[in-house]
Amino acid sequence: MTYEIDLSGAMWRKSSHSGQNGECVEVAALAAGRVAVRDSKNPGGTALVVSAADWAAFISRIKSGALGH
Repeated sequence: MTYEIDLSGAMWRKSSHSGQNGECVEVAALAAGRVAVRDSKNPGGTALVVSAADWAAFISRIKSGALGH
């Protein structure tokens, strides 16, 4: 199932660890406890939207090393 979500007013941000090579992801907090994620090289492209809880769990797994380096 696909939903259309208006991301035109989203406040996108990159990690402070992002380099200048342009290979980054950007995230934006959305209403209703959701988070959008997009490729910084293609800001007009498709964004992945997940629940804030799922995003937090993903970040936690990254920080713990559970997903590799």
